[in-house]
Amino acid sequence: MLQEHVLFLDAEALVLDKPAGLPVDRPRDGALSLDNHLASLTFGFRRWPVAVHRLDRDTSGCLLLSRNPRAHARFQQAFEAGMVEKRYVAILDGVPGAAEGMVDLPLAKVSSAAHGWRMRGDPKGKAARTHWRLLGENDGRALVEFRPETGRTHQIRVHALEGLGAAVTGDPFYGRADSGGMMLHALSLSVPRAGKEPVAAEAPWPARFAALGFDRG
Repeated sequence: MLQEHVLFLDAEALVLDKPAGLPVDRPRDGALSLDNHLASLTFGFRRWPVAVHRLDRDTSGCLLLSRNPRAHARFQQAFEAGMVEKRYVAILDGVPGAAEGMVDLPLAKVSSAAHGWRMRGDPKGKAARTHWRLLGENDGRALVEFRPETGRTHQIRVHALEGLGAAVTGDPFYGRADSGGMMLHALSLSVPRAGKEPVAAEAPWPARFAALGFDRG
């Protein structure tokens, strides 16, 4: 039950610690998705909550859902205006050559019969910027904090690979799939609201990170 994963709840918003492996949208393979759990997340409201943004299937952590249409529109505007503070952590298959920086690499979608679709850096693509900071190293891998300014599809995953030269550990698209899953976690989220306290939440540290020797600092 996802009720145990709720991090924030009021009349406008619900923030969920989305488990890794749970798709936000219904997948073509017929697997269970967030939609299968929405009826259990009404908490007394007639309307089901609606996801305001997306996290990749294998990414865990903070996911914002709206509880009414007006709030949904305001939250979407906040995302589009770049007002939402998002903080991710990832384990990379390699160590960046610096302690911190920003990847400014536009992204475009490409597809092929052999590999399907994916994102890649392209000067003609949509603007994408991600601030990053090295948090730790262990056994040739790095724990990195990412703060994206924009919200492009697969942004952090591509910026890690093409901008920092190291794929996210367990990334089945841009790196090497691993039985432990993909090591990307939406650690915190903060959404400003006029005249109200922001919607703010922080997700627990994922056990799969600790299993690779990266406990929270």
